[in-house]
Amino acid sequence: MSKNESLTPLKMLLFCFHATNTIILSYLPIYLRYKGLDGTQIGWVLAVGPFAAIFSQPFWGYMSDKFKTVKWTLIICIIGLLISSSLFFQMNELIAILFMGAVFYFFTTPIGALGDSLAQRRADELHVNFGSIRMWGSIGFAVSSLIVGKVLTSIGVAYMIWPYLLFGTMALIAAFRLTDVKVEADPIQLKDIKQILQNKPFFIFLFIVMFISISHRANDSFIGLYIEQLGGNETIIGLAWFFGVASEAAVFALAPLWFRKFHPLVFIMFAGLLYSVRYFIYAAVNDPVYLVPLQVLHGITFGTFYLAAFQYISRLIPKLLQSTGHLVFYSLFFGVSGIIGSLIGGALIDSYGGGTLYATVGGFALTGSILLAIYHILPYGKAGTARQVKSQRFI
Repeated sequence: MSKNESLTPLKMLLFCFHATNTIILSYLPIYLRYKGLDGTQIGWVLAVGPFAAIFSQPFWGYMSDKFKTVKWTLIICIIGLLISSSLFFQMNELIAILFMGAVFYFFTTPIGALGDSLAQRRADELHVNFGSIRMWGSIGFAVSSLIVGKVLTSIGVAYMIWPYLLFGTMALIAAFRLTDVKVEADPIQLKDIKQILQNKPFFIFLFIVMFISISHRANDSFIGLYIEQLGGNETIIGLAWFFGVASEAAVFALAPLWFRKFHPLVFIMFAGLLYSVRYFIYAAVNDPVYLVPLQVLHGITFGTFYLAAFQYISRLIPKLLQSTGHLVFYSLFFGVSGIIGSLIGGALIDSYGGGTLYATVGGFALTGSILLAIYHILPYGKAGTARQVKSQRFI
């Protein structure tokens, strides 16, 4: 079997899962508004997902490392996604939406991290670039945003469950055909987790990038409402996401040409600065049409930030704990940062409007970039420190 053939199910899984992710990120706030929730209540619902992720990401990462299988962990989570989403979208009262939302996100949030962790490890096994695999998730996101946006404009956001279940079912079919990761080591034990808990460079890095990830997650949650606030509709929201994620796919695809040029922290600092500039521009926009081409910056900022951060974390975490370490990063990116971004964003957009929201998150991104520069100068941020951390008994 050729490399491309062995990676095809993984690429399809990433494509289909991120296609479902488009629907949640782009249209769930609009759907909740349709259900009668206000901005603050929408912020609560969106914060439930990150809160569930704080527990579900490390749990499923540990289970994956414990039983040395990413494939079957993914299959269980996708089955849970299909069942829980069917119930979640039937809820009408806020309490019921919050409860079923927590169950839904418990199964949903680890899938992206597990898929990317499997992609990273398969890329290492086959000596191919991680970005060339990961870009298929971005392509799925872009295609879904374009198609689903037009569909929902025609049939109404009330029916968003149907395209969601379609892509989710396709992801499950692809998951059964995955080639699992091979780990030549004894199964992980609970005591091994201390290797991560005692990893100071890892946690210092996570704390700093949280400032950038808060700004990213706030935008994910409220870009749709901001476009609606400026007078846009579902089609414009879909176009904005399409431009953003299409450029993200290009960044991943071209990673072999640019990624090795500098230390990953340099790319993360660059992305953080560009995040801040991007959000300050968003704050000044008064026509939703302008946000569509500006969303090209989403691909550059997120694509650069995510790829560099994922690679840097892979340097810091022992191989036996790769799934756990990657999902701890996801817990911060989609968990803690998502809670803060959703709650602050919901309150700001409700009380002061989207312009104030984007000016605030622009300040968060700028703060994270400055702290990263300091981290890079200090010993913890040096490449030699990362190599020293990795040279433990697990490698």
